[in-house]
Amino acid sequence: MKFSPLFWPIELRGNTISILDETQLPGKEVYLKVKDYRGACRAIKEMKTRAVGQVLLVMYTFLLEAGKHKQGKGLLSHLDKVAAAINSSRPTLSFKILTDMVLGWAKAGQSLQKCIPGFLEMLKNKRIQQAEEASHLIDDGDVILTHCNISGLMPLIGSLCLKQNKKVSFFTTETRPYLQGARLTAWELTRAGFDVTVIADNMVAQLMHEHKVTKVVVGADHLAQNGDIANKIGTYQIALLAKHFKVPFYVICPPPSKAQSGKDIPIEIRPDKELLEYQGIRFAPRGVKGYYPAFDVTPHELISRHIYLGV
Repeated sequence: MKFSPLFWPIELRGNTISILDETQLPGKEVYLKVKDYRGACRAIKEMKTRAVGQVLLVMYTFLLEAGKHKQGKGLLSHLDKVAAAINSSRPTLSFKILTDMVLGWAKAGQSLQKCIPGFLEMLKNKRIQQAEEASHLIDDGDVILTHCNISGLMPLIGSLCLKQNKKVSFFTTETRPYLQGARLTAWELTRAGFDVTVIADNMVAQLMHEHKVTKVVVGADHLAQNGDIANKIGTYQIALLAKHFKVPFYVICPPPSKAQSGKDIPIEIRPDKELLEYQGIRFAPRGVKGYYPAFDVTPHELISRHIYLGV
């Protein structure tokens, strides 16, 4: 099965983590080299990788750091420090689920060199299963709207649909202000040979009014116990429109966190300059302030179906 580079954008080679720099796509495929947890946290904060890339980076970072220390109190103390740094890197994705898992293995005396590769292999298989489940919700001729980027799953869903003799096409929002939809999703879907059309984020209502969308499929960065999800800013308004126009709204989810509802999910507020400039070029007037919540919360009642990771 052929995957998009975004499906598994990070590798650990010896004492170096290789990260596909998603901020450089689609212009260049550049791989960053990270040699310690500080560099990994910096890559997360600067959005060099996101979505599943962050999960991979967390796991490979622990594997890298564990390799520098022998088993014992020194190792556990160091891993606690690594976990604290990762947990504070970005607030909305629930890194603590991942770091607690690794710390639990280490404190139980289990080998991280066995546990982490085993977890990652399971994660890969579960992601394929999510794509398969999503493909069975798609009908022949469907036009799928997606927002932001689901780390390689959208072209995989499309490919599985083709194997089921179902032809599909895609609309993707630009996904302001980082343009993940225009830069990443459109890039990987086009590479996979699919018909994809990019729209501005504020065109969704008109698109649905014209009956040009039959399904919505998005990802989620955080899943609460009650089914509320946090995803890239703009997801909530698409869910509201999908409900109004009776368009099924499907969400590919991570495991649930301890948050009881969306009210308990912290929303990351990113630097306003990311909204006021692009690639270092400012397009807003000097003196203007920006407000950039990177995520919003979609209530569970707007979601037609959750597609769970189940790890």
